[in-house]
Amino acid sequence: MKKLTVAAFLLALSANAMAQMTPIGLWNTIDDKTGKPKAEVRISANAAGDLSGVVVRGLEAVADPEPNCEKCSDDRKGKPKIGMEIIRGGKKAEGKDVWEGGYILDPNNGTNYRLLLTPTEAGKKLQVRGYVGTPMLGRTQTWVRVE
Repeated sequence: MKKLTVAAFLLALSANAMAQMTPIGLWNTIDDKTGKPKAEVRISANAAGDLSGVVVRGLEAVADPEPNCEKCSDDRKGKPKIGMEIIRGGKKAEGKDVWEGGYILDPNNGTNYRLLLTPTEAGKKLQVRGYVGTPMLGRTQTWVRVE
């Protein structure tokens, strides 16, 4: 009985750890200049596995001087940044803990970038790479998991 209990406990722990190696969840974005949390983004997946990331709330002490995305050129133009879908698409790459094929919007400049998402540190952090053309032409931010 003890062996069964220990095995069930270890299985539950490993399942929890495996479940965290995904971009799905709530994340703090980190400001490139200050290194402090800037916003919370919730990433979810639809039934087909396509990702969606929505800005849940801002975390900066100073209010955003441009609370709407005036520089966006698609259906998000003029819409509030809070509640905005900034990640669209992206699926898990075969055999890797990488999600690719989607886009991420920078609501401060209205630009859509190709997207690579890579969970690190047992899913506690998320490398978010936005790029144009090839992944080598881009930048990476590290987001921190909230839940």
